[in-house]
Amino acid sequence: MLNTPYTRLIGDRLHGTTPELTPAWVRLDAICVPRSGVPSVAVADGLLMSGTVPGFVHGWFRASTGEWLGVVNYEVRYADGRRESVWLTDQLVPGYALAPRDDGRDATQ
Repeated sequence: MLNTPYTRLIGDRLHGTTPELTPAWVRLDAICVPRSGVPSVAVADGLLMSGTVPGFVHGWFRASTGEWLGVVNYEVRYADGRRESVWLTDQLVPGYALAPRDDGRDATQ
């Protein structure tokens, strides 16, 4: 797991430490923005990169432009509705694409 200057660790030296996972919403529309002037093509078995999905933030970096980038684990589903999905870990996500989440799910779910 990617540790940052803003990663909070939980645990102790005897049993080990792990980064604290903070529940968040990830706005996929803000990450995968269509290019202007390029026609959209529907791909039935592609990844569904729209909507909002649950994720877990475990660190932050600051970009040279001043933007905050969260280090996030989140799941992306396929557009065709299959059960399998892609679990992405240690992804840099712009702070504007993240929002706090409190839906009762813990970091192990």
